[in-house]
Amino acid sequence: MESNKSAFSSLHPLNPNNLPEEAAKAISFLTNYYENIDKYPVRSQVEPGYLQKITPENAPNLPESLDQILEDIETNIVPGLTHWQSPSFFAYFPASISNAAIVGDILCSGINVVGFNWISSPAATELESIVTEWMAKLLNLPNDFLFSGGGGGVIHGTTCEAVVCTLAAARDRVLDVVGEEKIGKLVVYASDQTHFCFQKAAKLVGILPRNFRVISTSISNDFALSPDDLKSAIEEDVKLGLVPLYICASVGATASGAVDPIEGLGRVARAFGAWLHVDAAYAGNACICPEHRQYLNGVEFADSISLNLHKWLLSNLECCCLWLKNPKLLVDSLSTNAEVLRNKDTDLGNVIDYKDWQIALTRRFRALKLWIIIRRHGSTNLMAHIRSDIELSNYFESLMKKDPRFELVVPRKLSLVCFRLRPIDEDGNGNVMNQKLLEAVNSSGKAYMTHGVLGGTFAIRCVIGGTLTNKIHVDGLWTLLQQNASTLLSKNGKISP
Repeated sequence: MESNKSAFSSLHPLNPNNLPEEAAKAISFLTNYYENIDKYPVRSQVEPGYLQKITPENAPNLPESLDQILEDIETNIVPGLTHWQSPSFFAYFPASISNAAIVGDILCSGINVVGFNWISSPAATELESIVTEWMAKLLNLPNDFLFSGGGGGVIHGTTCEAVVCTLAAARDRVLDVVGEEKIGKLVVYASDQTHFCFQKAAKLVGILPRNFRVISTSISNDFALSPDDLKSAIEEDVKLGLVPLYICASVGATASGAVDPIEGLGRVARAFGAWLHVDAAYAGNACICPEHRQYLNGVEFADSISLNLHKWLLSNLECCCLWLKNPKLLVDSLSTNAEVLRNKDTDLGNVIDYKDWQIALTRRFRALKLWIIIRRHGSTNLMAHIRSDIELSNYFESLMKKDPRFELVVPRKLSLVCFRLRPIDEDGNGNVMNQKLLEAVNSSGKAYMTHGVLGGTFAIRCVIGGTLTNKIHVDGLWTLLQQNASTLLSKNGKISP
């Protein structure tokens, strides 16, 4: 017992004297990782359960050296990673990063404040309101999304959080009018391109699964949600005594890159008193560039809009900005007033308490990271980063168009290219052939892409947005695709051009 007490008394878990040395080792590990990242298989090649076999069953009793831990990360953890920062990662949507983001996260974690209300760290709250205002202005959002115009912004972890919160606000706004007993009649509307997180969020706020409407889209309008189809669906529900609650407009849908007509959907939303949310998680980042701001046309009809800066704007996870025209609706739905949190400034209504703008009470100082990213790059370089990726995707598209074996499935928008190997007679719609082509590329470890199914067609998705991706990596992907296409076609008795 005495020895344990002695060991505890000598423990210094936060030691400023050792911090520079330990931090330097971690930074050195990251530096080496990024310098060699293109040597790793992009998609992890391990089998399920691999880590359990090489990890001790019980936690260590005694401390281990940081050197040993870093060695184990390289030996045991890195092989089980899919390398999202690889310059040959073209899957899903990007998870961008930068030196500024890494530094920002180090400072955020090191300072480690818990800014649930203003008094718990005034700078954390006030900086968040400042940087969300900066971003709103870069996006040229209408004034009523800004604090100065009666709206306001908050930084969430992900779009999923933003959707749950806005759905809760929309739900309570309607139930205050129609009565809480009508919750089973509330209906949410989305397209077949809308992100699946909306269905999960709807369940979490009490919307019956049968009241989640998925409206079909088609290639005829690039898989965008038709305002006329939305209107027809709502009218049918109203006839049945149901209550339109919430409509999602996508700006850069995951599978197709579809951009919904915000103004048209917004006019329908207003006609039926429904909440319109704009999910601009990916493509919204590009709207800081004036030439791409058109994708947000009609946003003045929305009640809320969210975008993930960690997807494309050089911020690592997590950094989702949400803006609302009427934050009071969110606060009314999510606020808590525990005695332990009471203070003069909150009671007087002089400050923002961001705990009431989100699900959790605890929150990280994410604004510090975003503040550093914006200041270190400036809006000019942030725009240049977006434009460079779009140029690379245009280049990839041009390579593909020169090869008659390939075709676009849907017109390219921004940095997402949806394409396929043209079907051959024996393969019908070509889906099986393209599944094989995608797996051949991914299993090689040289690149990683994912897919979508658009109108029944299996489409390979190539998204360019990695911080380290350059023309040489796009060329490498195209060579890999051509080689594997030739192999597949030759197996099917087709001679490649």
